[in-house]
Amino acid sequence: MQFVWFVLIGLVAGWLAGTLMKGGGFGVIGDIAVGVLGALLGGFLFSSLGLSAGGGLIGAVIVATIGAIVLIFCYASLNARRFTP
Repeated sequence: MQFVWFVLIGLVAGWLAGTLMKGGGFGVIGDIAVGVLGALLGGFLFSSLGLSAGGGLIGAVIVATIGAIVLIFCYASLNARRFTP
């Protein structure tokens, strides 16, 4: 059951990050992928900095969304640098 919640939180976080960063989501599968990777990255970043977003569903969505935003930002900056002549 925890896996289902993890995927649902990833879906919401991926959609939120996509909406904030590029004006729209990435589709259901893309939102889940970005959100799940963002949740892992956000959890790592928050624990490395000694921060806590609180427990519960809202805290998990906040951490996952921040991680997904960082992930999208890094991906966009790497792609912009790679394809600039």
